[in-house]
Amino acid sequence: MKTQHKLNQEQYQDKSEAYLHSSVHAEGQEFGKMRMLIQQHKLKNILDLGCGGGHVTYQIAAYADQVIAYDLTPEMVKLVQQQSKQKNFSHVIGQVGSAEQLAFDAATFDCIISRYSAHHWQNVGQAMLEMNRVLKQHGKIIIFDILGHSNPVFDSFLQSIEMIRDPSHVRDYSLQEWTHFAEYAGFRIETIEKQHVALNFQHWVQRMQTPIEAINTIRYLQQAVSDEVRKYYQIQDDGSFTSEALYLVLSKN
Repeated sequence: MKTQHKLNQEQYQDKSEAYLHSSVHAEGQEFGKMRMLIQQHKLKNILDLGCGGGHVTYQIAAYADQVIAYDLTPEMVKLVQQQSKQKNFSHVIGQVGSAEQLAFDAATFDCIISRYSAHHWQNVGQAMLEMNRVLKQHGKIIIFDILGHSNPVFDSFLQSIEMIRDPSHVRDYSLQEWTHFAEYAGFRIETIEKQHVALNFQHWVQRMQTPIEAINTIRYLQQAVSDEVRKYYQIQDDGSFTSEALYLVLSKN
């Protein structure tokens, strides 16, 4: 039986290099916010949850005593270990596992960062409870992810093209949903900020090795939707578009 976790592993097992070299993943104003928070609160033991190509790890490693690069896909973890070694980050440790079952003792981390990962998780509520368990008192959670929408018209379009591009996609959650997850897990919300992420269509589908028939379906949807949807996502003639992203900081009191 193919589980959601197995589907995720299959989708990403041969894409580590693509994500390492993706400008969308390697760049972003959120990195500066992360570094500032880490330095301000002297957060030294950090979990990069759903590390992917490792860009969070590379950005914050110089400010931490230890970083655990944690991902469901072994190939991603191996890549981050190799890159960290080349960058002389000897305090970066790679570990394979799921967000819903964190293989760490209670109160292990000062900070947990998850960037562009949560939309693949099988059960965000369970993952948030696990994050609370392994986070120290007064620790910080930083989540950055593509933001869903409370308007069903906008949301249905986004979820549809995401899943057609990548069948392991679960959901881009709305701000209301993230607020619910945070409160459910017992976190206090400190910061809510929105950013816009411009996505080059050709790079977006190439990175995932999306089949041509799926690409054609996405382009059909982009052309068939209302002007309201096209304007909201700033859909260009070549298929490139813009999504909203959420920068969320939570604390454990």
